[in-house]
Amino acid sequence: MADHDRTDNVMKDHKMTNSELALLSCRLREQTVDVITGAKTGHIGGDMSVMDILVMLYFRHMNISPANMDDPDRDKFVLSKGHSVESYYTVLAEKGFFDFEAYKNSFSRYGSEFIGHPHNTIPGVEMNSGSLGHGLPVCVGMALAGKMDGAPYRVFTVMGDGELAEGSVWEGAMAAGHYHLDNLCAVVDRNGLQISGRTEDVMSHEPLADRFAAFGWHVIECDGHDMDSLDAAFREAEAFRGMPSVVIAHTVKGCGSSVMEDKAAWHHKVPNAEEAAQIRADLEERKEACRHA
Repeated sequence: MADHDRTDNVMKDHKMTNSELALLSCRLREQTVDVITGAKTGHIGGDMSVMDILVMLYFRHMNISPANMDDPDRDKFVLSKGHSVESYYTVLAEKGFFDFEAYKNSFSRYGSEFIGHPHNTIPGVEMNSGSLGHGLPVCVGMALAGKMDGAPYRVFTVMGDGELAEGSVWEGAMAAGHYHLDNLCAVVDRNGLQISGRTEDVMSHEPLADRFAAFGWHVIECDGHDMDSLDAAFREAEAFRGMPSVVIAHTVKGCGSSVMEDKAAWHHKVPNAEEAAQIRADLEERKEACRHA
């Protein structure tokens, strides 16, 4: 497949403007809150920080859809931070891989396939994930296979910054740099928090950009909640040749409501009725701001 054919396949299903994508992110955050409050479980903080990244990838930059899910030349995506599955499933449902209501009404119920980490019996999910540190090494294998086969697909993974303490991440990073896998794009959801506190207190990652660069990666930093910034970052990653790219997306855990924002306690927490009402009011206010941006 020629480069222009790949671009046509990506863009034909991605007509929304960046402002419309921002509004969509707000709506999908609301739906994710509904899922978590209904199921009484969920990693809501990371769901809110990663949502804009997922929306930009699925509705602008990746050649993945229900129409091509069995095509070997489709792009590949792995949510390495699989505990943020609620936002991931919500995006997949919006993309048309399955019915949102069926997912919402069965999430984390006995016998449901929609469990608390992604698994590949769900349409649109490439691999089981959530055992942290595995997503990047697996994606290195996918990208290397694509290079060996001369395939046109690209490979994407989203990691949490807390999981960067896993040694397997850096083994994968070293291999990706060694094999010059420029068909691989990793994203770090850099919200600065993990379940046990600040990442820099638990296991310091800085200078993070320098670390990836030392392993032979092209490093791009962006605002992970600004659609223009994310769009530019992923365009740069696709255009860059000779190295894998990593997008360090600076985000806020619990983004969308002051109830949750930048608070480690909201890593895994279900809002009570009062908190949920405030979160929904804050998200509605955010939607209004998007409409008038």
